[in-house]
Amino acid sequence: MTIKVWDYLDEYAELREEILAAVDRVFSSGWLILGENVKGFEAAFAEYLGIGVPGVGVNSGTDALFLSLRALGVGEGDEVITVPNTAVPTVAAITSTGARARFVDIDPVSYLMDPAKLAAAVTDRTKCILPVHLYGQCADMDAVNAIAKRHGLSVLEDCAQCTGARYRDRPAGTEGDVAAWSFYPTKNLGTYGDGGMITSRRPDLTDRARSLRMYGMKGRYYADEHGYNSRLDEVHAAILAIKLRHLDRWVERRRALADRYAAALANSGLVLPQEAPGNYHSWYVYVVRHPARDEILARLKERDILLNVSYPWPIHIMTAYENLGYGTGDFPVAEKMATEIFSLPMYPTLTDADQDRVCAALLEILGSL
Repeated sequence: MTIKVWDYLDEYAELREEILAAVDRVFSSGWLILGENVKGFEAAFAEYLGIGVPGVGVNSGTDALFLSLRALGVGEGDEVITVPNTAVPTVAAITSTGARARFVDIDPVSYLMDPAKLAAAVTDRTKCILPVHLYGQCADMDAVNAIAKRHGLSVLEDCAQCTGARYRDRPAGTEGDVAAWSFYPTKNLGTYGDGGMITSRRPDLTDRARSLRMYGMKGRYYADEHGYNSRLDEVHAAILAIKLRHLDRWVERRRALADRYAAALANSGLVLPQEAPGNYHSWYVYVVRHPARDEILARLKERDILLNVSYPWPIHIMTAYENLGYGTGDFPVAEKMATEIFSLPMYPTLTDADQDRVCAALLEILGSL
């Protein structure tokens, strides 16, 4: 039987009746776009984060980033500092505003933005710092915020991978000016399609984002500024509201699976991930390292264990972003990590037996290298 790096079918089976009932209520309501389900989920997600301002549901995590940047006033001629080992959408969102992405290298243990390199990247064009909370835990927000405050910069947290995480015992996504979330199916809180959310304690930012997601309108049919079409729909909002009630339980299971991996693979020769100081890791993915990564993945595939690499290429060496002026060797930590990392299966319905099978196969392969 094949073991995948991620699977949602058992989760769906558990919630199927409740989800189908919610979908039927939406279809029977006569209201499909920006109705009570979206409003309800926007309020519930903000309550989960402990902030008093409802979120803004949008159609993807990418648009959550893009519209957050626009709400912050980022545009042509500005620079946004982020990391090169993120997913393409982070930099695609920056580029779509007309701004330029400026990279800093990552910490070799956490794979998160290295604050020691951050201050040197600030220029007179820098408008925003965009830390990526990669793999399920938060960047060093104390250090990021201190540098942002010193230079008068905005902070946008990329929370696509850290739903359910905590930083200094506070929910992830509540440290910066604004946060962007993804509800892509694989995420800790995922729907069955695309979806995203913008959250902030600042009503001025959520109000502007709410207008921008609907053609720049504050009312109906009249645009106050150029805007976009980016709306979380009623069906996905209804599904996400159900799943939100299970999020903490699912994160606890992820943490238990991470502990089991750590115990089973402690002396395997793999470099195992670490929970960074001040973090409550939500383990979106469990990323390990080994210089023989590609051989290991090939041999696991022969055993019907299909794993993934997040991500095999840093952004700065991609053809699409060669105009940024970076090249191989500019960010050596991120570049080295990209050649060695791979993700082990991680999702709440992964059974202990399947996890044990993955670990046994890894130990056998590693022992023969």
